Amino acid sequence: MDEVLLRSLIPSVLAVLVRRGADFAAAEDAVQDALVEAVRVWPAGPPRDAKGWLVTAAWRKFLDAARSDTARRRREDLVDEEPAPGPVAAVDDTLRLYFLCAHPSLTPSSAVALTLRAVGGLTTRQIAEAYLVPEATMAQRISRAKRTVSRIRFDRPGDVATVLRVLYLVFNEGYSGDLDLAAEAIRLTRQLAAAIDHPEVAGLLALMLLHHARRAARTAPDGSLVPLAEQDRGRWDTDAIAEGVAILQAALARDRLGEFQAQAAVAALHADAPTAEETDWVQIVEWYDELTRLTDNPVVRLNLAVAVGEADGPHAGLAALAELDDSLPRYAAVAAYLHERAGDLTTAARLYAEAARKATDVLERDHLTRQAARLNTRLDADRPR
Repeated sequence: MDEVLLRSLIPSVLAVLVRRGADFAAAEDAVQDALVEAVRVWPAGPPRDAKGWLVTAAWRKFLDAARSDTARRRREDLVDEEPAPGPVAAVDDTLRLYFLCAHPSLTPSSAVALTLRAVGGLTTRQIAEAYLVPEATMAQRISRAKRTVSRIRFDRPGDVATVLRVLYLVFNEGYSGDLDLAAEAIRLTRQLAAAIDHPEVAGLLALMLLHHARRAARTAPDGSLVPLAEQDRGRWDTDAIAEGVAILQAALARDRLGEFQAQAAVAALHADAPTAEETDWVQIVEWYDELTRLTDNPVVRLNLAVAVGEADGPHAGLAALAELDDSLPRYAAVAAYLHERAGDLTTAARLYAEAARKATDVLERDHLTRQAARLNTRLDADRPR
């Protein structure tokens, strides 16, 4: 069985059923039943047209369920319209499916789960394990999402920005257990990029590739976090970096700048620097200025303060930081770093400890705790005996 092929066909098969009149929840169930049938019969005789086979099998599963439903009279016309087996018209409804799964009526967590299930072809168990929740909990979340989108009349173009946000949420979850969500997000974004010609889709794909290229260097052998400046750049994936930069350059050439392209440009500048000391922080500041103009996001302003601190010195960074709300996530960590750069080790140690208490990520919390301990040890050694 070619599991990758099966998963790649799921969104287009599901979209065909929805286009023919099946509601989303019933269509998704029918596709899953067809996949089970494929796993059972394909090893003995794989079909010449895999997609056509799955569409035919899924449609029949849907009709079987429809005939046994109490609303059979309302669906009788669907029975009469059953298409003959054979090649399926080359109509790609994948994009429509992306928009449906990322509909604004869904919560972000539900949209992510439904996208992984309907577009990604993952099982409920796989998604539950990736998010570290019971399978029953994830099943309920997906069922509610399917019921919601089944009631949606999809007669207007979807919002690309919403789809991209959902995919970025998937990517930022990283990986856990047997399922690599970052790699899955890249796969899905590639699929979206093949279905739609949009510079921000390309920008997101470039951003994912550039970030993912550094993955092997992000943690030490003991599992501890390695900051970007201390990473072994020889462990970065140069092929992924080259691909990400090429995709980004093509997107930027279209002169329709968006936030994902700007974020990818920052990542590309980090990837381009042979050493941390050679990073072009002046250009990074310029790109964060663009991001601030595009989004007016306080987290972007926080990153801008770090970049200003690197380009113009820690005191300039602290001045930029002072304009922000100190309740922002990672504010204390940024303040600690800039105070250390400015030579105020006492304040830096206190702020590292404060940031560690606020951190929600275990690796980040442990890293900040070690930073606080390092500075406190240094301060103790410098105190007169």
